[in-house]
Amino acid sequence: MTFVVTDNCILCKYTDCVEVCPVDCFYEGPNFLVIDPDECIDCALCEPECPAEAIFEEDDLPEGQEQFLALNAELAQKWENITEMKEPLPESKKWDGIKNKIEKLER
Repeated sequence: MTFVVTDNCILCKYTDCVEVCPVDCFYEGPNFLVIDPDECIDCALCEPECPAEAIFEEDDLPEGQEQFLALNAELAQKWENITEMKEPLPESKKWDGIKNKIEKLER
């Protein structure tokens, strides 16, 4: 089992979740974070820390967010590991809660 970062993280990129991860399984792109499913130990510490409520357990992915499981796995292999909290993106509050941001994802 793994946790998955979903659509609402795009253009927000809060990193509160990174601070609590005991195995450093988060990876950072230009405007999104992902979890490496091979490294995640399913501890559930990250989920309540996400201000954007963008992290879900694999089996609890909301309808329409299923594609993010494969996307997290793919991008974790390409992006740099992140282990410390950073400032969110400048317009994070504006984008938090906006649906269907996948077309805004920068790879």
